Amino acid sequence: MDLAVIVLLAVLVVLVVIILVRSVRIIPQARAGIVERLGKYQSTLTPGLHFLIPFVDRLLPLIDLREQVQSFPAQSVITEDNLVVGIDTVVYFQVMDPRAATYEIVDYIQAADQLTSATLRNVVGGLNLEEALTSRDKINAELRGVLDSTTGRWGIRVSRVDIKEITPPPSIQDSMEKQMRAERERRAVILTAEGDKQSRILMAEGQRQAAILSAEGEAKAAILRADGEAQAIRKVFDSIHRARPTQKLLAYQYIQTLPKVAEGSANKVWMIPAELGDALRGVGEFLSRPDEDGRGPRGSWSDDNEPEPGPEPADEPLVTPDAVRVTEEDLQPNLERTTVDPDEFTIPRPSSIDPEAPVRLDDPTPPEDGPASR
Repeated sequence: MDLAVIVLLAVLVVLVVIILVRSVRIIPQARAGIVERLGKYQSTLTPGLHFLIPFVDRLLPLIDLREQVQSFPAQSVITEDNLVVGIDTVVYFQVMDPRAATYEIVDYIQAADQLTSATLRNVVGGLNLEEALTSRDKINAELRGVLDSTTGRWGIRVSRVDIKEITPPPSIQDSMEKQMRAERERRAVILTAEGDKQSRILMAEGQRQAAILSAEGEAKAAILRADGEAQAIRKVFDSIHRARPTQKLLAYQYIQTLPKVAEGSANKVWMIPAELGDALRGVGEFLSRPDEDGRGPRGSWSDDNEPEPGPEPADEPLVTPDAVRVTEEDLQPNLERTTVDPDEFTIPRPSSIDPEAPVRLDDPTPPEDGPASR
């Protein structure tokens, strides 16, 4: 009797524990539970402590309410230009309605995978390979729009769809690599040519600037040299002007300068100027006429009778510009003024020359056997 009571009490305790265990449910945060009473939807349990009726209420597996990431395997898609490419996609979704996610669709993850594959074929099928490779944002936006509108009645919200990788066939990959290599080489050649062009332009610009600066420097140097020569000529002319040289001294200097004109191997012909006769005549008269004291030529200079230089004239122009005009007649030689014809001029014999006689170029000369060399 006592043993039976003990066994009955033990069974009752176990039954109470089981009832308590099945009656009390704790729902974690970001989870949701669906309760069915006698096979029919009863309620949705939110996070917290809940009590159920044992053997009447049944709690379905908890549903995660957080945003989930599902990566789908590569899908074979045919592009508009009949190339088969493999596309890997990633879908970001979140369960917004646990009841709809439980009763509206059997497996919402598998449904999202199949819907993504179908939508991807429709979108990529209207694009060629190049557009598919460069239009990922467009494909992602179209996929998200289709998935979000379709999965909304399942209690799921698709927040983002990304294409991880687009894998073209190996032959296309090889062609693309060759194309990219050729494109990179072309860009390298273009950049090299552009650099060479810029360098040549800069070098030409530098040479131009250098030539301009050099020309400016030479021009300034020439101007300075011309100014220096002008000042030197002015000083020499002023010195000569202050010294007051006589006509006879100038004639003597003129005769001294004539031999220098004939110097040089390139001078084959010596042209006698028209003023030579007048210069020689003046020198001859000066040397042949003694002065009053009989000591030498008249007007010869000495230390005693050297004329005193007058005061320096003021800085005035040496020649009045209005008084000097060079005409065409001045540039033409006047052969009529020549007192001696070069073709008829002969050198007199030594015996007929009188050292004491004055030199006169207009005197007749004795005939000679032959013409003298000029």
